[in-house]
Amino acid sequence: MSFSSIAAMLSAAQERTQPLYAVIRDADCQENGYDAAASRRQIAALWAAMQASSRQYCADDRSNSGLIGGDAEKLRAAAEKGLLLGGTYFQRVMEQALKVAECNACMKRIVAAPTAGSCGVLPAVLLPLARSGEADEASICDALYVAAGFGQVIAARATLAGAEGGCQAAMAAAALCHLKGGAPEQCAAAAAMALGNLLGLVCDPVAGLVEVPCVKRNVVGAVNAVSCANMALAGVDYAIPCDEVIDAMGRVGSLLSPDLRETGQGGLAATPTGVRIAQALAEQG
Repeated sequence: MSFSSIAAMLSAAQERTQPLYAVIRDADCQENGYDAAASRRQIAALWAAMQASSRQYCADDRSNSGLIGGDAEKLRAAAEKGLLLGGTYFQRVMEQALKVAECNACMKRIVAAPTAGSCGVLPAVLLPLARSGEADEASICDALYVAAGFGQVIAARATLAGAEGGCQAAMAAAALCHLKGGAPEQCAAAAAMALGNLLGLVCDPVAGLVEVPCVKRNVVGAVNAVSCANMALAGVDYAIPCDEVIDAMGRVGSLLSPDLRETGQGGLAATPTGVRIAQALAEQG
């Protein structure tokens, strides 16, 4: 996927009068030397793995640290009792984000989309639609191409690292917007809004583990993506073009103190409780 900007990607779709996913798919095929059918099989395999990562969730599982596990089940149970705010879709998105992220912490198979620490965001916004019959596999795979296209540009222009940005929310927002019939320009607006909401993301894993606060941030990223997709679908635009937001994310990330970028020396990791947790786990291991 050789696009250097979102603008170029949207322009290609317009010039070729093709859907956005098809332009991205064709660029992927050209770059990797395989045909559309082979590319589609790879995307379908990723979708199958995302579904499996949700199915393999077990509420009794705990991560090796003991910090993570069972929270998705708490959300499910609370939703059944009518205790939660928001509609059914939002509740399912939150539950799925926790399920997949908890599976990652418990060393189960997940799809890094784009990173392992953010693995719950993209499947969280798609799985409830698939399970309710609102989206079939073909349309979801098309949306995954769109997510991949936006992710590729973000990687090329800035970074995929959660320590410096929030690209997973942008990928999910663009994918969801496309899935619900949004135009390419609306997908770009959704991605720009999602990124703009997460500029300067502090990555402060307690005890150096991709668990606290990372797992709960999957929920925030997923809800952010849904909110931004909704705004874009409603015709809400973003004042700053998506490419400029991506570039700003890269600059802001580079300006963050090293203590706030996965070193465990700042943010939540440096709180008294965070330090105590790290010391206790070090003594156990």
